[in-house]
Amino acid sequence: MLNKIKEQKGKIFISIIVISCFGLIRAFENSLFYDPFLNYFEADFNKMKLPEFDALKLFLNLLLRFVLNTALSLILIYTLFKDKGILIFSSFLYLFFSILLFVLFFVIAVYFPEKSWLLFYVRRFIIQPIFVLLFIPAFYYQLQNLKK
Repeated sequence: MLNKIKEQKGKIFISIIVISCFGLIRAFENSLFYDPFLNYFEADFNKMKLPEFDALKLFLNLLLRFVLNTALSLILIYTLFKDKGILIFSSFLYLFFSILLFVLFFVIAVYFPEKSWLLFYVRRFIIQPIFVLLFIPAFYYQLQNLKK
């Protein structure tokens, strides 16, 4: 067991760095990104109107945060699996989901402002590295099945 940990120390070190970067993005989100929904969703948002927002500024800041989380996620995925096929597939998945989520976010925010609960969940997938939590076990499971 200890020998396995010693063999994987590079993977462990990079993984810790990447996870720490995720934490830093989350810890400094108020000062790094323009997002009027941060305070809105911390309150009892079901009874409140959506806050006023600058659509372009919000889009660019959400995009920046998504790109940062995606880059860190792809680094983590490549570090753990060392497989360019998985990395390329993950990149396409991130691209597909980014387009889908950003379109959904702005359609909901503009045309369905009363659906704030739906906006909450779509926004969550944009600003948090949730996909990496889904992809890593899925790729691991797939690789284990291929070995059998």
